[in-house]
Amino acid sequence: MREHRQNTMCLHAGYTPGNGDPRNIPIIQSTTFRYATGEQMGALFDLEASGYFYTRLQNPTNDKVAAKICALEGGTAAMLTSSGQAASFYAVFNIASCGDHIVSSSTIYGGTYNLFAVTMKRMGISFTFVDPDCTPEELNAAFQPNTKAVFGEAIANPALTVLDFEKFSKAAHDHGVPLIIDNTFATPINCKPLSLGADIVIHSTTKYMDGHANAVGGAIIDGGRFDWTRYPEKFPGLCTPDESYHGVTYTQRFGLEGAYITKATAQLMRDFGSVPAPMNTYLLNVGLETLHLRMPRHCENARRVAELLQSHPKVAWVRYPGLPSDPYYKLAQKYMPNGTCGVVSFGVKGGRKGAESFMAGLELASIATHVADAKTCVLHPASTTHRQMNDTELQNAGITPDLVRLSVGIEDIDDILEDVERALSQVTP
Repeated sequence: MREHRQNTMCLHAGYTPGNGDPRNIPIIQSTTFRYATGEQMGALFDLEASGYFYTRLQNPTNDKVAAKICALEGGTAAMLTSSGQAASFYAVFNIASCGDHIVSSSTIYGGTYNLFAVTMKRMGISFTFVDPDCTPEELNAAFQPNTKAVFGEAIANPALTVLDFEKFSKAAHDHGVPLIIDNTFATPINCKPLSLGADIVIHSTTKYMDGHANAVGGAIIDGGRFDWTRYPEKFPGLCTPDESYHGVTYTQRFGLEGAYITKATAQLMRDFGSVPAPMNTYLLNVGLETLHLRMPRHCENARRVAELLQSHPKVAWVRYPGLPSDPYYKLAQKYMPNGTCGVVSFGVKGGRKGAESFMAGLELASIATHVADAKTCVLHPASTTHRQMNDTELQNAGITPDLVRLSVGIEDIDDILEDVERALSQVTP
């Protein structure tokens, strides 16, 4: 099939049915696949032939949907994981191990921060967290001889900082390491990190890509341009034989376009097994087919809500990169001129108590540990997703006690605005 525009790819990329084939991507709900001879299966285990033998490694449904996401991001190879958290872990652990170091933006999702600062620290991988607004000199100072990657979020959850791709990609590449970007909030509809200097893109597909809060999942996409072979001493897992997989050298066998994802699949998915169920992947694809329609509505509704909040006497501050008054508006226009996301962060006067009072007054919006789906939902991050952080860590992540994260859905905007105004009327600063 010839290359199509993005809106068409949301529906057709990754799968071209033949005569008499299912029009929709079929659910291959099978753990195993039959072969006539042991030699045929052995070739699969040796990575000398393509095919399927066990769903923990690969599954046709998963691969077709991964191919769609890969096309949307403009990558060369992609894989799905059972959650966005698994995607974050695999993306880093695929190239870093005990004794290595990662530079990360400090304004990232609380679960990702804990994964990096606590869990992966116990695995011997250290992280330096930098303010995304740091100077190039401050950013360069964070690198160490054992640094293996730079990590950031295109739009941070929930601080809504917009990463300066140019600054972070230059620093990463000057130090010979890839830039890994979490593009969950912007989605490839509004931002293409691989065209902006990133090398690896990840997603929590649980959010906008699924769109309906039906299925947890994640994705990793490789841009296929980072030359691992220039730095074989930094990336031995990709540039030297993998004795756990018959001595294959991934960059030699699969080239720059496929080495990273093949290693993550053959090695990490084999050993950790964070594979999505084919049924969940099918549900993800149902969401992907309308992603290009939903994102503009999310952004427009969020802009309207942000404008209301900005002028409301009971609101202390508003953060939304689609507002001209927002400190990240210029960066958003530079990297995401067609829109950002549907999430608005703001502070209610009265601090934590004011935030709790506001959320209790909502009727249409749900208080839920979720974000970025079709229905409007709300959360107080300091009490929930980021509650494991201390006050200093919260401040560095851009989380204040009064911060409310409002994920604006695609309901009628007048209903959403009425719900917000009614809830604010019950707040006593």
